[in-house]
Amino acid sequence: MTIEHVNITDPQIHEPKGTATAQAGHVYVANGAGSGAWAPKDSAAELTSRVAVTQASDLLNIDSTKVYYIDGIVDMGSQSIEVPAGGLNLVGGTFDVSQLVSSANNYTMFTSPVGGSGNLLGQDLGFTVSGSNSKVYELYDATGFNAFEFQRINYNDCTSLGDIYDYRQGLEDGTGRFGGSPTLTLHGTWLGGFRITTSIVRSLSAGMTDPLFKAGTLFQMNSRFLTDINCDLPVLAPFCDFTTTNFPNASTVQFKGVIMTRGGVSNSDDSNITPNLTASDLSCDWDRNIGVNNTFVGGAVTNTAEALSTIAVIGVGVDMAGTWTPSDLQHFDSPASNELRHLGEDPKEFRVSFSLVVDGTAGDTIAIELVKVDGFATPSLEFTQKRVINNLQGGRDVAYFTGAFNIKMNKNDFVVWQIANLTSTDNVTLELDSSWLLEER
Repeated sequence: MTIEHVNITDPQIHEPKGTATAQAGHVYVANGAGSGAWAPKDSAAELTSRVAVTQASDLLNIDSTKVYYIDGIVDMGSQSIEVPAGGLNLVGGTFDVSQLVSSANNYTMFTSPVGGSGNLLGQDLGFTVSGSNSKVYELYDATGFNAFEFQRINYNDCTSLGDIYDYRQGLEDGTGRFGGSPTLTLHGTWLGGFRITTSIVRSLSAGMTDPLFKAGTLFQMNSRFLTDINCDLPVLAPFCDFTTTNFPNASTVQFKGVIMTRGGVSNSDDSNITPNLTASDLSCDWDRNIGVNNTFVGGAVTNTAEALSTIAVIGVGVDMAGTWTPSDLQHFDSPASNELRHLGEDPKEFRVSFSLVVDGTAGDTIAIELVKVDGFATPSLEFTQKRVINNLQGGRDVAYFTGAFNIKMNKNDFVVWQIANLTSTDNVTLELDSSWLLEER
């Protein structure tokens, strides 16, 4: 079939013979057999890469080189949409005007052929899959390098969002989940990440118990899962059931500016929001959240029992003796007494604050030193402070050490406090409740 487009500015002059009355601002689409029709300029009839979808059958035999425009509310019935290896591109006018809906039972809207699917990309659409045992997706990546990406999408009263297997990455921007039980299950290895941003969740089914995001079979995400979602959960449903094993890299579960409520009530101590994760886990990097706890990278160490630090050589530091008790360690551990080790990749810049009281011989000059040992066991002196032991009344002669300073620490670096007597070999004792704190700058 030959298609010719004739642009007109004056319909009385440029109207083709034997056609309907011409219209300004339109083009004449001829079929090569002496007939045709006028269509609005820039309409779907003129755009050869666009397919207008007005009925379910228009989404059979997908052509991956086309963009499928959802023209109105299209009832898919029980017909699925098979996403080919070349991918599927969907667009609409808005999520109110352009919708794909089905109330059929045991139905899946988007499926994969044998061998898997390519990219699934869409924008300005609404989806409703409300039948019993039905879901929106059952998709398998053909290569492990494809994307699942949607912008300005609403899921309305969906029984389930379904299952996505082994895609490289996912993106939701401006999406909404309203009503139903819209659980999305992620399976297999995702080489990239998943970002859901500027998104909202409201009015979910009161009986929903599965998480909004669920870890499926052998799920592992090698990059980050990031969200700033505004989400109101029903009584029993978690936000996600991810575990630390699903995220092998540090700081890759990122909650940034999340607003989380359950039944409209904010409670950051609600352990069922993320039943298998806490803000302090190495996988987690959470900050500026409401209704979800935040991550505070670092930790504190306190001397809970005194012990003598034996000075063998004048001016040579030894590790401060005592029973050092760590607390609130986040992305750090304490492999030995009075040590803090950085377990994460980032952040790298930290602030150290300390308040230490040393009992010794009046008049002796004492130095405290923070020593950093890197992953190659190479020590470096990061900070030192000197004080003279005060000659106080009674048997207690002490020096007070306080202050704060900044250091840089890479993964597996650790720091330890040492003490030296610069005057004599008299021993010293760190007093009870002396403490120091290391925290992200």
